[in-house]
Amino acid sequence: MPTEILMPALSPTMEEGTLAKWHVKEGDKVSSGDIMAEIETDKATMEFEAVDEGVMGKIVVPEGTEGVKVNDVIAVLLEEGESADDIGDVSAKSDDASSNAAPAEASDQTAPEKGHGRGETEATPAPAAPSKDGERIFASPLARRIAADKGLDLADIKGSGPRGRIVKADVENATAAPKASAPAAKADAPAAGGGAAMAAGPSTDAVLKTYADRPFEEVKLDGMRKTIAARLTEAKQSVPHFYLRRDIQLDALMKFRSQLNKQLEPRGVKLSVNDFIIKACALALQQVPDANAVWAGDRTLKFEKSDVAVAVAIEGGLFTPVLKDAEMKSLSALSAEMKDLAARARDRKLAPHEYAGGSFAISNLGMFGIDNFDAIINPPHAAILAVGAGVKKPIVGADGELAVGTVMSTTLSVDHRVIDGALGANLLNAIKDNLENPMTMLA
Repeated sequence: MPTEILMPALSPTMEEGTLAKWHVKEGDKVSSGDIMAEIETDKATMEFEAVDEGVMGKIVVPEGTEGVKVNDVIAVLLEEGESADDIGDVSAKSDDASSNAAPAEASDQTAPEKGHGRGETEATPAPAAPSKDGERIFASPLARRIAADKGLDLADIKGSGPRGRIVKADVENATAAPKASAPAAKADAPAAGGGAAMAAGPSTDAVLKTYADRPFEEVKLDGMRKTIAARLTEAKQSVPHFYLRRDIQLDALMKFRSQLNKQLEPRGVKLSVNDFIIKACALALQQVPDANAVWAGDRTLKFEKSDVAVAVAIEGGLFTPVLKDAEMKSLSALSAEMKDLAARARDRKLAPHEYAGGSFAISNLGMFGIDNFDAIINPPHAAILAVGAGVKKPIVGADGELAVGTVMSTTLSVDHRVIDGALGANLLNAIKDNLENPMTMLA
């Protein structure tokens, strides 16, 4: 029977997206791996590949459509021997709750992974379809099986699949909290789309009324800006921040960097101060391993490797690509990887796995001339280092003599649930020692 292609979830925070462009049209033959469409998420524009072979029978969502919900049907693919006449049969079966219910459920689809539009494949029978107040509850076989295993009542779960069908992701999310507290948690937590964050402060009508006599331009919020607003509002409200500050002398690092860059020039490598900062933080997380952790609701997760996220400013927002195993990589390797990630971030071409994860982040506004600032933690990270500009200042040398040195102000924002004051101080001191003694980072 015809295959419904659903709007995929292409990023961890995506709830809806824009179908920017179709690369196929109705009647075109499609093979597995073909690029079917370009989809704009809250973070990037990504290509959507076909995983089935067939003929494009119907494009349900035209290109340029905004606000397409994850799991909404965007197209219908016909298999060999099928025609456009069969598409109406699929819709009729989906809409008719009383006829052929079991076969319809067997073809139910869930939120796709890695950009694929395939549904769940069941190998064993699922529990019988449930009902509520005499009305059938539609759920995929896998969703029903998981619910039975977890002791969940499907009547209490809201489906996010096509036409409200309960799918695997809905049941898995429902297991994250007890059923009794789920409604309150849902009401309190800001949605990834930014609904709760948008509601903070005066209402839209009140603000418009206040400035009714002043000329202004309304700027529509895109998915990225909504996500930033929601996540950072949540972080500032729910994460118990505290702040640690240290000034770091950069004179030894600047001299060492200059020497290395001369030696690396034939290879076309030029190290930045930020490359040294990434390396220093990665090593510090190894030196203070208890700080290399994230908050996971009712526990913390401690990591063996140093996965360091670095904030990259782009037009309209920012990305935090993650440099994995950063403690193991050379300065030149970190430099090359960071340049590549930053370039693709500005083009919004990063894949979700490249900006997800990490336990620690760096936000460097020193390159913009900012002396010092406090950064907001990006959950579930336990800390973020705010880096200011290197500025010439009077310093007192070890011999008590007054001199002029290059000093960089840093602020470590810390999640007190994961890192206490002394542990955070040890981490920042390790970062400072690494940067003020740069040769030790090569040992």
